[in-house]
Amino acid sequence: MSTTPNRRALVVGASRGLGLVLVDELARRGWRVVATTRESGGELQARADAHKGQVEVESLEMTSPEQLAALRERLARRPDGGRLDLLFVNAAIDRGNLPIGEVPTEMFTEVMVTNALSPLRALEALRGLVAPGGTVAVMSSEQGSISLNTEDGYELYKASKATLNQLMRSYTTRHADDGHTKLLIDPGHNRTQLGGSNAPLSPKESIPAVVDVLEAQAGAPGLQFLDRHGETVPW
Repeated sequence: MSTTPNRRALVVGASRGLGLVLVDELARRGWRVVATTRESGGELQARADAHKGQVEVESLEMTSPEQLAALRERLARRPDGGRLDLLFVNAAIDRGNLPIGEVPTEMFTEVMVTNALSPLRALEALRGLVAPGGTVAVMSSEQGSISLNTEDGYELYKASKATLNQLMRSYTTRHADDGHTKLLIDPGHNRTQLGGSNAPLSPKESIPAVVDVLEAQAGAPGLQFLDRHGETVPW
């Protein structure tokens, strides 16, 4: 097992599934982790208790700009100024398999706000805490690849992830000289609430590989869209 002593990470969206296992894996490797959740208690708090101070839980509704600003202020008031080596945003919802013409406007808005707009708002609000040479990463999906979209289904979810990827491109263009590594990560099709019970992977299988990629890419320039094996996913 590799260890990364004295590294600090913030994982946004860590209450369950991939985010929860990501927090566990980072802590297992020696990272100190701040993990956010919308609701107190639950499995995330149990994991934090088990890690004996190495994992801290913060409350955050990621779709709220006010709560993002408040979290940034709380972290910045810490003795270390809230310095981060990794900022990882993990958030996605799916509202079913409807052709786009049947998607209600309210559903379209909810999915796009949660899956595309809010992750970028989180990066913009919190990027100032990331140390020079640190990494900002977002959980994406192969489903966001336009060139790989050759099967029908889940049109809104695919569109939200493609939008996320495009917005991350724009973010990278605006912040090209900030010295941060920027990653979009495709973790594969996992058995989570989002991925369903028939998915071929479990988070405990895929997330250690994801962390391998995060650690291997630390310091790399520009933006990359990578899968859990570190291979490039086509845009």
